[in-house]
Amino acid sequence: MSSDFYIPTTISEKAQNFCKIFSRKDRDKNITPPANDIDAWEKYNNNFLSLSKENNEIVVKKFKPILKNLNLNGVPAVEITPAGWKANGKIIIYIHGGAYTLSSSEASLVNSAPLAHKTKTRIISIDYSLAPKAKWRTVISEVITAIKEIYKNYKPASVGIYGDSAGGGLAASAILKMRDDGIEMPAAVALWSPWSDITETGDTYHTLKDNEPAFLYKAGLEFCANSYADPEDQKNPYVSPVYGDFTKGFPPTLIQGGTKEILLSNCVRLYQKIDQAGVEVKLDIYEGMWHVFQSCYYLPEAKVAIKKTAAFLNKNLLRKIKLFR
Repeated sequence: MSSDFYIPTTISEKAQNFCKIFSRKDRDKNITPPANDIDAWEKYNNNFLSLSKENNEIVVKKFKPILKNLNLNGVPAVEITPAGWKANGKIIIYIHGGAYTLSSSEASLVNSAPLAHKTKTRIISIDYSLAPKAKWRTVISEVITAIKEIYKNYKPASVGIYGDSAGGGLAASAILKMRDDGIEMPAAVALWSPWSDITETGDTYHTLKDNEPAFLYKAGLEFCANSYADPEDQKNPYVSPVYGDFTKGFPPTLIQGGTKEILLSNCVRLYQKIDQAGVEVKLDIYEGMWHVFQSCYYLPEAKVAIKKTAAFLNKNLLRKIKLFR
């Protein structure tokens, strides 16, 4: 099978074979519903959840985590406890991606179960409300409410947070809002392909748009962005964190991305903004990788990225307090 997109010989053979499934036709026909059409988005998300089910069942079968539904002061979440877990006094919060309009904690286990396994630490995946039914102010409030509830059992120094795509943008935005509201920030943050600017601003939105294998901005991400936030709000730091002021403080940060994705500039710009503020930050870019390639946890590149994420979080989280119950 050949691919519609260039396959570099500089990536693993397994990754090269995976790239062959990318189709320009499939990408171009994946047009999302119009912004703010709640009924259409609900149907679209239900279809997404159905398509995601098999891969998430496979990852649960492989890693055998214990899953538990939680209620964090009215915000639903799923606790992922890795097989063989032993009390370590730490917790990792996960904020799933899906362009703010799709997915759930259960549908994103491909991104949480492998990291729980590698860190040997419980992960709490927050099930925030989706756009367009919920707008950004509601969503960020839910995330912060959930984090504050977790803080009742974990000191911030023992809490890490990570997110992918929109979840990465939301993680960074929530931390900025918490800081500005006088709420102590978590000890570390890891961002996989963060959607840190939901406007079509940045070099690779344009230079890579024809070679992005997963999605388009026009008739795709743009509808998601407009469903989440009105255009006049889209450069608010609590919506697009790349516009935030990081000189006021931010946790040590790891940013991962791939050279195939249009969000590469989101990674680079956010890294520069945090770095120039004097905050500890690492930019970890992978040759020939696509958006949130860590979901393909069985590929060599994904294994390396997940291992680095686990090492980064484990390094920055302390081990001093009781477990979340």
